[in-house]
Amino acid sequence: MNKLSEMHSFVTVVDTGSISEAARRMGTVKSVVSQRIQNLEKRLGGSLLERGRYTRLTESGEIFYRHCISILADIEDAENAVLTSQSTVRGSLRIAAPMAFGMRYLTPILSSFAKHHPELELDVEFDDRRVNMQEDGFDAAIRIGELPDSSLVARAITPNRHVICASPDYLNIHGTPLIPQELTNHFAMLYANREPHGMWSLPVNDALESFRVRCRMRTNCGYQLMEAAKAGLGLAILPTFLAAQAIADGELLQVLEPYAPRGGNISVVYRQSQKTSFKLDALSSFLGERIGNPPIWDQILDAHIRSSG
Repeated sequence: MNKLSEMHSFVTVVDTGSISEAARRMGTVKSVVSQRIQNLEKRLGGSLLERGRYTRLTESGEIFYRHCISILADIEDAENAVLTSQSTVRGSLRIAAPMAFGMRYLTPILSSFAKHHPELELDVEFDDRRVNMQEDGFDAAIRIGELPDSSLVARAITPNRHVICASPDYLNIHGTPLIPQELTNHFAMLYANREPHGMWSLPVNDALESFRVRCRMRTNCGYQLMEAAKAGLGLAILPTFLAAQAIADGELLQVLEPYAPRGGNISVVYRQSQKTSFKLDALSSFLGERIGNPPIWDQILDAHIRSSG
């Protein structure tokens, strides 16, 4: 049992990046976690961690970490087998999610998920910044778009499409751009988290090219982008989960359709050490069922396009 406690402490230190944060997460004191790591290193005859502002794995530590994850995962699998037979999801689950998508679609889905699992405690934080899973202590994050290579496990839920759009009034006054090179003659809104340098990056002949636009507004809020476009301030790149209904209602029109940016996927991401988590598997499955593939918003948009054609 002591060995399992030491292994669990070691993995938590690696996942959180510090002994103090690991102690907080485990509900114990720093000295207990530190002693467990020392016991491990003494028994194994070498250092597992490089101490500093953030703890880092030594070469031996990396080997031991992989084995610890496997062993602890086997134990969790055994527990999950029992929990599955009882159809019970319990404990706590801390989730990070993007603001606009969260407010538009996730809030009712996560509320339904919590109601469906009364023994589960959800801790949900909405923020469009990309959180550090390890340092910020999240069990999972809902992420939208292309995912960079990392040690995180990603489970795609549904595709994320983008459209370039503007209001009918704006296009009547300024004309409709037919190729990206015409964007220099148009006003546009910039999404700060995607376009910090004032350029739009669009696919042209299977390669990304940058195009300067006349910035009318800059914001980190997807809803603000959409409302500015509906108000006729200029062009905007919007995910279809925001724009679909406005397009179907005639408040926005799509332009430059062949050059719409790639949107990647809507995914659930989590650390390697949690890849067998029954709670995360239940969350991913629930999201997939409620969102659909294609998602409900793309079904709305496609139905509008078919009826208009």
